[in-house]
Amino acid sequence: DYELCEEWGHLYPFPREDLINLHCEHLLHLLEMGDMEKALQLLQRIEDPGICLTISEQSLEQHPNLAAAHFLADYLTAHFYANLTTARRNEIQALCIGSKVLLTLPELSRVSYFHLSSRPLLMLEQLLMNMKVDWVAVAVQTLHQLLAGQEIGFTVEDIDNLLSKYAEKALNFPFTLKEKRS
Repeated sequence: DYELCEEWGHLYPFPREDLINLHCEHLLHLLEMGDMEKALQLLQRIEDPGICLTISEQSLEQHPNLAAAHFLADYLTAHFYANLTTARRNEIQALCIGSKVLLTLPELSRVSYFHLSSRPLLMLEQLLMNMKVDWVAVAVQTLHQLLAGQEIGFTVEDIDNLLSKYAEKALNFPFTLKEKRS
């Protein structure tokens, strides 16, 4: 149906906003179905880069599933990096990195941390608070690899500081040992 609407739009042009909505819905449908190749082809068929950027951003704002969010963040970074503001760039790169970290977690637990996919440091802190030390080790290793040479609002030093803070708390004993006196 989407393709038929797209063909109809070529024959009888309709308003820009309707075209954007049609492509957004079609793109999200393809991404939800897991058909990344057709989604990429759809974005490549759009001739106007401004419309393509708007469709990609609006689709990302609708909070699609993890794979779709990763695809859109990666696409926006690869094709529209120069068109984005620094704040938006950092936000999209954080989402891209956060979704990659989320993919390192066991599949059944990803749902619990999905809402933090755009905030990788907070996700790491949540994992630490939940005592998921093995998961934290994999997440930190992934973050160190992904942050090499990128500026996304936090650095490797911020990760190290967070780990130090929680390591210090783990060694802090809230009581003192009392000696038995006879």
